[in-house]
Amino acid sequence: MAITGLFLCSFLLIHLIGNVTLFTDPVQFNEYTRFMSSNPLIRVMEIVLVVGFLAHIIDAIMLTKANKTAQPVKYAMDKKKSTWYSRNMGLTGTIILAFLILHLQSFWYGYKFGDVAMTLDSSGTDIKDMYTMVVAAFSQSWYSAIYVVAMILLGTHLNHGFQSAFQSMGLRHKKYTPAIKKAGTAFAVIITLGFISFPIYFYITQL
Repeated sequence: MAITGLFLCSFLLIHLIGNVTLFTDPVQFNEYTRFMSSNPLIRVMEIVLVVGFLAHIIDAIMLTKANKTAQPVKYAMDKKKSTWYSRNMGLTGTIILAFLILHLQSFWYGYKFGDVAMTLDSSGTDIKDMYTMVVAAFSQSWYSAIYVVAMILLGTHLNHGFQSAFQSMGLRHKKYTPAIKKAGTAFAVIITLGFISFPIYFYITQL
């Protein structure tokens, strides 16, 4: 659970860095998208990513069942000793999964199999225009709203998950644990603010 979670954290960071080109250069973003959809090595990494997602989901389900079996009656002081997001990792994870399906349908499936407009890259070659797809999606208030809410929930999920991953791997120490918690919170804030900046920016600019 910890290993797959940290692996997915690294994916989120790489994905965020790649999407920054949405703000800097539409042509560069389209070239980045083409590279990510055609490079053979990326194809292999996609399979690894899917396996990582499935492993994380299956582990979460098994862990939840094991916890309920071990503790059929909740402790009376549960809520006072834990945070809301630590008690509701299953809920936030389920919502994030539902959003992921919507997100893949909108962009990955649409880019692969949909009727995508063409544009020119820096060398004058026709390529698919993912940038226009992104702008069109985020110009819709309902989609941008769902995206923002999902990213906020993802942030709460990451805030607890990042810290607990190190604890699960035995890296718990009174000297290092406070730093790990701060790093986890900082990572969650960066990922959340980074991703919600895209729908907010494009929705406002398209008004």
